[in-house]
Amino acid sequence: MQIETMTSPLALNAGGYLEKLRHSLAPPPLLTSLPTGLEAARFGDFQLNPGAPPLRKGPLMPAAVLVPVVSYDGGERVILTKRQANLSNHAGQISFPGGRVDPTDADVVAAALREAEEEIGLARRHVDVIGALDPYVTGTGFAVVPVVAQVTPGFVLRPEQGEVAEVFEVPFGFLMDERNHQRHSGVFNGVERHWWAMPYHDYYIWGATAGMLRNLHQALARNV
Repeated sequence: MQIETMTSPLALNAGGYLEKLRHSLAPPPLLTSLPTGLEAARFGDFQLNPGAPPLRKGPLMPAAVLVPVVSYDGGERVILTKRQANLSNHAGQISFPGGRVDPTDADVVAAALREAEEEIGLARRHVDVIGALDPYVTGTGFAVVPVVAQVTPGFVLRPEQGEVAEVFEVPFGFLMDERNHQRHSGVFNGVERHWWAMPYHDYYIWGATAGMLRNLHQALARNV
């Protein structure tokens, strides 16, 4: 695996991220506006892998994740999960709570809140949705809307043991520091692929999760 570390960091002022987020994010998009094909998508794994064959053919499937930013007195932190190692998809990977949009979900916000409640037991009364990023297209064929929310402390998490191995928090400032954004590459099924990574202690944050965080950084940087 090859690693390329960013050499020209864009500094964001520490602290006050929640106020910056409120001025940087758009309202969550309608389900009918989500891209159904790569030609209509702006962001995704394909940005670092132009021309690479998709891992799944067919229309993009709508999905949503919750980006939970906890507002502690000492600074903001982001809740992330580590998936169980025995899962058939994305085993052991770091991710936001989320998943595909169900027919019963009214919109992407409903899907993100439902998934967060099901996966980690995050009660909705602690969650205040701030906005959303543009859909992020994964190599596995999902158009994922990252729904960003402020989470007030006092919550009690109950991870779904069959899916979530661990729930942990990362300082928001670490994730928004471009010096921690690395471009990694490797060969899968004979094809070289590239991805963003933000290693944090023993946690390897990479792929779509790191790509969404990278997009969040860029949204904030436009409003510094």
